[in-house]
Amino acid sequence: MIFHVDVNSAFLSWEAVRRVAAGQDDLRRIPSAIGGDRDKRTAVILAKSIPAKARGVKTGEPVSMALRKCPELVLAKPDFRLYERGSRAFMDICRRYAPVVEKFSIDECFLDMTGTRLLYPDPVEAAAAIKNEIRDTLGFTVNVGVAPNKLLAKMASDFEKPDRVHTLFAGEIADKLWPLPVGDLFSVGRATAEKLEKSQIRTIGDLAHAEPQRLQRLVGAKLGAQLRRFANGIDHSPVLSERESAKGYGNSVTLEEDIVTLNAADLVLLELCDSTASRLRADGSYCTGVSVTIRFRDFKTRSHQRKLAEPTDVTHEIIQTARQLIRELWDGHTPLRLLGVTLMDVTRDGAAQLSLFPMKERARQQKVDRTVDALRGRFGADAIVRGASLRSNLRVGKKFKAQHELNRQNGGPHGGDR
Repeated sequence: MIFHVDVNSAFLSWEAVRRVAAGQDDLRRIPSAIGGDRDKRTAVILAKSIPAKARGVKTGEPVSMALRKCPELVLAKPDFRLYERGSRAFMDICRRYAPVVEKFSIDECFLDMTGTRLLYPDPVEAAAAIKNEIRDTLGFTVNVGVAPNKLLAKMASDFEKPDRVHTLFAGEIADKLWPLPVGDLFSVGRATAEKLEKSQIRTIGDLAHAEPQRLQRLVGAKLGAQLRRFANGIDHSPVLSERESAKGYGNSVTLEEDIVTLNAADLVLLELCDSTASRLRADGSYCTGVSVTIRFRDFKTRSHQRKLAEPTDVTHEIIQTARQLIRELWDGHTPLRLLGVTLMDVTRDGAAQLSLFPMKERARQQKVDRTVDALRGRFGADAIVRGASLRSNLRVGKKFKAQHELNRQNGGPHGGDR
């Protein structure tokens, strides 16, 4: 018996509670959103109220676009310290009900209620009690999904909002899950959904009944098998009291001005690789793969990745690979509005085999990296920058902070980037 507890419009709800306590208007009752500086193209909508949603405002779209749809939109700036406090508060309540709670992201968690029937004979009533205590004690609302596994619990919590409890048991899959659009299924991205829809797989039910060979041709064997399992409500992943170690470290930035040269892209990649590799080293980890992601003006996104010959935590080696990847991925002049780097296939074993880099040079680079990490840890992220970065308008510290914090909090029920 698994519960999935999801805060309704978390960032906006937590800001609304603070403002109501100060005697100000409730943001949840007016067209409002959490977003960055309206004068900067990098600003996006992180959360919106139901009245804003009714005006067409969407999470993830540029603030400028949201304001064109809804000129009277009230904007509040992100406050991640506030969000961390709100997150801890509702999860502390959840821990009073469940023996095992897994923090899935800053605004959602899984509760393993298996074996609690003597305490809570009716799981729906127990879910309602958790929901109501959070609302009455903390002032914001949550949805709770009740199901036999994490996938179905997460899907159930996303049904009608706000302040609701929904079930999705095996006998309810045909009526509640299968009629939904295929793009609503967890782990089905926009590109995958478009590909499935073009092949007449329009609903989750269509996907559940699709022939495995057909799905393999469309999306590959591994993803096709996973999507078919999910569409049939099959998920065996356990609720973990502690998050698994990071499987990848990612960082991306939406640029204030389009990039139109490889030199400019190289400078941004340097900043991204530098900040991401430092997080990798802070956890004592190594990566064996690097991925670069780009996004064009029309919001089309492409990515390219490469397996490394051996594990590494050296910034210079990661940068060299990222620069090779972008030259294979991009023509060097079509305007780019976003660049991202992900370090993949993380391991704790950094033993080198046949190195592409001389061992003395690698040792020297590692010493440089650790010295830079130590200086930044003591004096701040902007205390020391690489020489090439002095020619760039970007800096690792403050300008990446909000985007990095958002990336760090996002993920899936089976783990995600940190």
